[in-house]
Amino acid sequence: MVRGRKIEIVSFLLLQIVVAATAANVTYDHRALVIDGKRKILISGSIHYPRSTPEMWPDLIQKSKDGGLDVIETYVFWNGHEPEKNKYNFEGRYDLVKFVKLVSKAGLYVHLRIGPYACAEWDYGGFPVWLHFIPGIKFRTDNEPFKAEMQRFTAKIVDLMKQEKLYASQGGPIILSQIENEYGNVDSSYGAAGKSYMKWSASMALSLDTGVPWNMCQQGDAPDPIINTCNGFYCDQFTPNSNNKPKMWTENWSGWFLGFGDPTPYRPVEDLAFAVAIFYQRSGTFQNYYMYHGGTNFERTSGGPLISTSYDYDAPIDEYGLVRQPKWGHLRDLHKAIKLCEDALLATDPTVTSLGSNLVASVYKTSSGSCAAFLANIGTESDANVTFSGNSYHLPAWSISILPDCKNVAFNTAKINAATESTTFARQAIKPNADSSEELGSQWSYIKEPIGISKADAFLKPGLLEQINTTADKSDYLWYSLRVDIKGDETFLDEGSKAVLHIQSIGQVVYAFINGKLTGSGNGKQKISLDIPINLVTGKNTIDLLSVTVGLANYGAFFDLVGAGITGPVSLKSAKSGSSIDLSSQQWTYQVGLKGEDTDLGSGDSSEWVSKSPLPTMQPLIWYKTTFDAPSGSDPVAIDFTGTGKGIAWVNGQSIGRYWPTSIARNDGCTDSCNYRGSYSANKCLKNCGNPSQTLYHVPRSWIKPSGNTLVLLEEMGGDPTKISFATKQTGSSLCLTVSQSHPAPVELWTSDSKILNKTSPVLLLKCPVSTHVITSIEFASFGTPKGTCGSFSHGRCNSPRSLSVVRKACVGSRSCKVEVSTRVFGDPCRDLVKSLAVEASCS
Repeated sequence: MVRGRKIEIVSFLLLQIVVAATAANVTYDHRALVIDGKRKILISGSIHYPRSTPEMWPDLIQKSKDGGLDVIETYVFWNGHEPEKNKYNFEGRYDLVKFVKLVSKAGLYVHLRIGPYACAEWDYGGFPVWLHFIPGIKFRTDNEPFKAEMQRFTAKIVDLMKQEKLYASQGGPIILSQIENEYGNVDSSYGAAGKSYMKWSASMALSLDTGVPWNMCQQGDAPDPIINTCNGFYCDQFTPNSNNKPKMWTENWSGWFLGFGDPTPYRPVEDLAFAVAIFYQRSGTFQNYYMYHGGTNFERTSGGPLISTSYDYDAPIDEYGLVRQPKWGHLRDLHKAIKLCEDALLATDPTVTSLGSNLVASVYKTSSGSCAAFLANIGTESDANVTFSGNSYHLPAWSISILPDCKNVAFNTAKINAATESTTFARQAIKPNADSSEELGSQWSYIKEPIGISKADAFLKPGLLEQINTTADKSDYLWYSLRVDIKGDETFLDEGSKAVLHIQSIGQVVYAFINGKLTGSGNGKQKISLDIPINLVTGKNTIDLLSVTVGLANYGAFFDLVGAGITGPVSLKSAKSGSSIDLSSQQWTYQVGLKGEDTDLGSGDSSEWVSKSPLPTMQPLIWYKTTFDAPSGSDPVAIDFTGTGKGIAWVNGQSIGRYWPTSIARNDGCTDSCNYRGSYSANKCLKNCGNPSQTLYHVPRSWIKPSGNTLVLLEEMGGDPTKISFATKQTGSSLCLTVSQSHPAPVELWTSDSKILNKTSPVLLLKCPVSTHVITSIEFASFGTPKGTCGSFSHGRCNSPRSLSVVRKACVGSRSCKVEVSTRVFGDPCRDLVKSLAVEASCS
């Protein structure tokens, strides 16, 4: 026993020695986070673990590392981890420990944004709805019930990380934690209680003793030693609230989120790169892309309300896990250029000099001889030629050149050296062997959801109830049902006219059924007002109103109190006489959720499925089921829901989220192209106007078996499930790139030897993204003044006749090639002009 005890003690001591050897000391000073005594330039990107799958995580993390990231940032999602009080979920997509360990395995750091308020366009901002029902609770203010719950969950996460030794102070990857989130944007609405709550939050976080710094974003008065950080499209003008704190940017919005009924926003990479470069130029040292991979709002996790199921965010890695080019590649090159400047950036503060109107040079020069410079043209109209240290430099409008040696340009934010890679969706039928629509319909089964009240737990209440307080967000659906007795002499039955049912709701979707028949519907974010002509009969009439939520509010002061549902008035009006009956205060029958939800029809296991022909279509409230085999290949999979209306879908019992292909984006605001010059906003660059906001819905490959898969739809609105199809997202069949003589050489060719650099011309680099593919043809090549963009290139007035032959010889038959962009190679087809080489190539 004594000998065994000694062995245990020795083992424990050895373990402590190992932990001590790998533990990192993370602090900060006025310039940067300091890890083991060394300042760090850190480039970070957000990946939210529940918005992808554990099978996707390693590839997403590796692509992030390959893109030049040092840190992965994520929120922690309280309602995902504690859907019921004291019942925790850390499995599957919510396996936070596994995610953090995978980041660590890849050699990257983690910024853990515990919050536990997240916002994030996530349902209820990440708060579990059961919090709302705790007596006396008030969210995000100096309220004891709320603070007790917030501290309990925050401590739960910190303790979990400590148990797994995941903080840097224990040898793990977590170098920074966040408490609260963007509270400074709303704290004035909470008055003095908001200020005391903020200070309590900071004190509570520090008491948890993580051994790494804490931050608060958008909190200008964050108390020491909490670091206050910036969120926004630009943060170069941000200044920390203490001279002892570094300049950190926790959310650089790489695009914007999509809402149902909205066009698709995107952010040009030239502007995104400009925002990053000017942040580091102006003494920033930590920057995070929100998002680097956006992912998918599976199940009912989207917030808003009316946030789409896709959370692609125009991020460098798209919703499906594929790199978005040239965005990913241009940012990778930017990161390389910034890291070439790291020693000089961290050693000193910059010397800033004006080079002219809207032209600025920032120089970081050390006593040891290191020197890095950023030359910025912040004008939005005109390119400029500037003289710096005796040399001339061309600066396009709204661009920054990075000179890691204060002489040679390694990178310019407006000059892209990364190729555009095409992506396409290849359609595959759900039932490829069906020869007719009738045969296709026979391969589906269905169950009709009862219209109105069908469950034993329905209840009576006078008046109209607010939906969230009634459903506790257990379901999107709430039935409001009322029986109305119409006498034969009432004006509602006047021959030749209809009664009008007036409904007012505060969101987000309403369906009105009269005597079991759908008579009208509407949707809206915060207000729906409907006047529906209806036919009534003498005697009993049933009015069944189905109210549907599409995500709960997630942002703003008191967002937790934003309601939903039919709050009235509801009335009947005579179209002929104008008389009306107010129905709002009558005795309504309520049913939370649908019968099919209670019997778990989404799993597909019920014995109630009907397989009779013909398949009922274009009718509301029908559950559909079919089986399918996995789409061929290994490309990411989506379902194209064109032909259906609105609902929820499950694959093998896993909810892929809400679908709504009939939600059409507004017609205005989109342009054929977007000028990256000048400040970006969420509505500046839009596409897909007048089309469905989202038709394609991601189905993770790991959820699909080779054969015998089950697909279940709950179709609310009415549609034809036989019209849907699979789509696999394929990349890399074509490559396009335009490189001018004024481009810097690719940053990967950078060398500290100025003699070599001075002889290096711009180079056009092409590489098929699929490792087994080679360049099979050159569809277009022009050295001169080519016009157009990828897919629509054309020759300008100036073109070298050698263009096509030179590029074909260099590239065809190889996976990658490089072509020098110079008159030495192509001749000079037009003297005294800056020429460009534009190439479109095909890979297979």
